[in-house]
Order: sequence, then structure tokens, then C-alpha cells
Amino acid sequence: MASRPEFVQYVADQLYGAGEIAYRKMFGEYGVYCDGKIFALICDDQLFIKITEAGREVCPELEEVPPYEGAKPYFLVEDVDDRDMLTKLVQETCRELPMPKPKKKRRRRNGEA
Repeated sequence: MASRPEFVQYVADQLYGAGEIAYRKMFGEYGVYCDGKIFALICDDQLFIKITEAGREVCPELEEVPPYEGAKPYFLVEDVDDRDMLTKLVQETCRELPMPKPKKKRRRRNGEA
């Protein structure tokens, strides 16, 4: 079952205070970004946040499960209604994540415009 766009937008709205939130459709589901860093996936209308030590300190009770078969574990956040907890979890998680690597410019081949 694919995630509903309404659920994805609701989660993004809940994370409003954490930073600049964006999401992108990826492989039929969604990647969620804060200030340019991908920190979460939304799969089957469930929020999965990357595991960090800072995140574990904020929410030690979160279950660690893979968002899809063959994936490494993420925190499964079942209470997406708790805006304050989500904001703190995302801020602390993103502080620990590295900045994305700059994309390489594609070199043109002879004859390409």
C-alpha cells in the first residue's frame, strides 16, 4: 500500500517548527528532508526516522524497524500527532546527520548542447 499524499502533507505540517521541511516521491514512497538533509522515509503511511544517538536520547522508547524489506532499521514514529516531540526529535536527529554531498556537474560530451 502506497502512502497517501494527505498523510505525507500532514506529517510535513507537523514538522513545521523543525526547519525547512520538504518531501519527494521516491520509489513509490516518500523521502523527507529538513534543511536539505534527508532524515526520514514515509512508507505505507508510517513515519520512519533515521536512527542517531541524539534521536535515541530524545525518544528511547521508539521501536527500530526497517521501513521496507531489505532496508536497515529506522525509528518507527507512530504518534505523528505530538508536534513538540516530533520537532525535537527531528532537530536533534538532523544535527547529527552530515550535510549532503554537493552534486557533481555533468560533463557534456562532444556535440551535446
